[in-house]
Amino acid sequence: MPWSVKTPMSERRQFVDEFLRGTASMTVLCASYGISRRVGYKWLTRFLVDGDRTLGDHSRRPHTSPWAVDAEMATLLLTARQRHPTWGPRKIVDYLRPRHPRAPLPAPSTVGALFKRHGLVRPKRRRPQPGHPGRPTSPILAPNDVWTADFKGHFALGAGGRCHPLTIVDGYSRYLLACHALAHPTALDSKAVFTRVFQEYGLPQRMRTDNGTPFATTALNRLSTLSVWWMKLGIRPELIEPASPQQNARHERMHRTLKAEATRPPKATMRAQQRRFNAFRVEYNTERPHASLEGKPPEAVYRPSPRVFPVRIPHPEYPSHYLTRYVSMNGGVRFHRRYITICPALMGEHVGFEEVADGRWALYFYNYLLGHLDEREGHIRGVHVRAKSVRSET
Repeated sequence: MPWSVKTPMSERRQFVDEFLRGTASMTVLCASYGISRRVGYKWLTRFLVDGDRTLGDHSRRPHTSPWAVDAEMATLLLTARQRHPTWGPRKIVDYLRPRHPRAPLPAPSTVGALFKRHGLVRPKRRRPQPGHPGRPTSPILAPNDVWTADFKGHFALGAGGRCHPLTIVDGYSRYLLACHALAHPTALDSKAVFTRVFQEYGLPQRMRTDNGTPFATTALNRLSTLSVWWMKLGIRPELIEPASPQQNARHERMHRTLKAEATRPPKATMRAQQRRFNAFRVEYNTERPHASLEGKPPEAVYRPSPRVFPVRIPHPEYPSHYLTRYVSMNGGVRFHRRYITICPALMGEHVGFEEVADGRWALYFYNYLLGHLDEREGHIRGVHVRAKSVRSET
């Protein structure tokens, strides 16, 4: 016996039949069907007037539209658009108004809808939105677990020019590792500051930053030249969520103190401003008590990292079952007779592909999982998870 199929129309017909048989009152029937009495009387009236054919859903399109564009006006507007294909609806209306003073020209929004219906509007190209790993949740349990870095808002110097202070802080002890005045927030200048800090204090386990340059880009996993360099050093990059400075609250709180005590009023030159930053850093680390440290200064808690900055960064070594590829200068690789775009920040580096399923490959850089490649799709999908270690051969 086939299953009975209920449709809205059959339900409405059953409702009307039960009411006409007098098995229950309108109030009881409407409650059992989960509708209001107004809706119940609507379907009953439609059936009694026109029969079954009116129990279906009716179109909600209005019968008349007093503001509709008539054919003559539509032809006028479309002709003007074809003559000036780069003009927008408002410009077209302004163009026609003095030439047809008695014509009831519609609103620009109505003209824009008319152009869109006739295919005269090119849809805007939607830029791909890079993924994000989400809110950082790594615990900070000891010095050098997480370092935080950011550029404090730039400000004008007294003699001209602007200062962009780059600050680096140990997340556990609040120790201000660097406060360096830069003329421009470039990756090259920032790398020089990080190099000096790594040489003096060692390497952290993770580096937490915001999504701005030079820390992040819009490429795969938001990788930048700085974050790629950190991964080569064994430092895992962490990004706070966009527009969420509260996720780096310890660093932001330090910036508030820095702004109040070392930038107002600003010094005349970059050299003088750097001397002021140096004095602030000494006081902040050695004298200023911190409530989160039970009234101790950061120097009493911080210890340098045992992971020293290497003189030479070793090349990545991937297991023998990986396919190793060289990332060309345009940020892609040749993979099975196809060109696969990866990331411009990885140009000149070697990456490894591990086949994890039929036609599906995991992409690794050093010991970090960057994403997955589906051969049928032909592009890399970044993974929104924390970096994994490369699996060793069995």
